[in-house]
Amino acid sequence: MNNTSDNLRGAIFMMLSMAGYVVNDTLIKLVSDDVALAQSVFIRGLVATALLAGFAAYKHELFVRVPSRELRIILLRAFGEIAATFCYLSALVHMPLANITAILQSLPLAVTVAGALFLGHKVGWRRYLAIVVGFGGVLIIVRPGGENFDSYALWAMAAVGFITLRDLMAARLAKETPSMFVALFTAAGVTLAAGIMACFQPWGPIAAGSFTYLVSAAGFILIGYVTSISAMRYGEIAFVSPFRYTVLVWALLLGIFVFKTYPDGWTMLGIAIVVGTGVFTFYREQQARKTAET
Repeated sequence: MNNTSDNLRGAIFMMLSMAGYVVNDTLIKLVSDDVALAQSVFIRGLVATALLAGFAAYKHELFVRVPSRELRIILLRAFGEIAATFCYLSALVHMPLANITAILQSLPLAVTVAGALFLGHKVGWRRYLAIVVGFGGVLIIVRPGGENFDSYALWAMAAVGFITLRDLMAARLAKETPSMFVALFTAAGVTLAAGIMACFQPWGPIAAGSFTYLVSAAGFILIGYVTSISAMRYGEIAFVSPFRYTVLVWALLLGIFVFKTYPDGWTMLGIAIVVGTGVFTFYREQQARKTAET
């Protein structure tokens, strides 16, 4: 198959992945008034972990022996995922879907800075300038000190920090460590943490509709996971990665049609700045790689 067809397939998978993640968020937000957060994450996690275990068993990656160094990295990555999950979902149930999704799009900028600080990645002045401008876009969305400021936006920004930690640890994993095993270990860790937290919250009865939403959320988050892997396997990274930003289109549409929330002009400006600087940063990174390879 030629590169054009592969890239087109990869782009479609990436858009489906972003849709899967946002629909998962929407379903969790819909049940937030009826089901405690820890209880929601625990129930969703049980289903998702069981499905991941089935995939891992199919790929013969359910039981894997890893070196102690790898195990420490996997544990630290799992900690980042657990903290990010609860920070993100705590913000999600209180904020407009499009706003929190937009804040999360600053992640490539944060990962670029962290890579330069902790992994020795070379970052030029253009990318540093784009990062500063991009975080300025985040501040426009958050608007600290303004009358519309939502303190839960700080939870979303904390989630960006913990996801950055998760991604840094992923970058340090050996190539021989199976991705499915790492994903299963992380999912089980999030589920266990949610179960422990749920023990300190009152458990109420769950309506059939809410339970259906949570099971569906587990399915959609797995769709997001599987299609994101497929996107990178089929398409070239430089072509496929910018399609991550279609997550904002899904978030805006679901926010309008499901939650009847409409982003204002400042929020749209902030989104445009974050997306623009993110795409530019990725472009410069690809240019730097090509230069290093020649």
